[in-house]
Amino acid sequence: MDVSTQPKAAPLLSVALTLDPLSESDLQDLCDATDAAIKAGGGFGWLDLPAREVLERFWQGVIVMPLRQLFVARLDGVICGCCQLIRPPQNNEAQRHAAQITGLFVTPWARGHGLSRMLLEAAEAQAAKLGHSVINLDVRESMAHAIALYEGSGYVQFGTHPYYAVVDGQFVAGRYYTKKLDAS
Repeated sequence: MDVSTQPKAAPLLSVALTLDPLSESDLQDLCDATDAAIKAGGGFGWLDLPAREVLERFWQGVIVMPLRQLFVARLDGVICGCCQLIRPPQNNEAQRHAAQITGLFVTPWARGHGLSRMLLEAAEAQAAKLGHSVINLDVRESMAHAIALYEGSGYVQFGTHPYYAVVDGQFVAGRYYTKKLDAS
């Protein structure tokens, strides 16, 4: 039988909260995904590729920060994206209801499978499970796909910052979003 006529198997997609330190293989996959996202212009703050050991230390640090939770997306078992859920510190009782999402990205080779939405939904579900009723996030105005994801997921823009970031020597505005989570 001609294998070119056989239907391709659907890719295996998953998103999970990372509770343990990353294995060396997963750490390298996450650094590779980060490198590709930065090169494609979506490096969640990074404009230039940092040294590999800087990325490794960054991700290892995220895992051990008590108020940050890392969600990783996998395509066929390979980490290809992530996002972070940040909880408010204990001394911020007035805002204990609100969590923040940051650093959501999917590497270019894994886009188009809905993984960004899966990451966002997983972080939202975890925030609700932890008792948060609001999620806040911010994004550069130049990130059209991220903006479409957030607005399509019910996030409401509540402000802009005209000098949010500097890219290629030019100011780029930022947008601030919020979402009230459903009480379930």
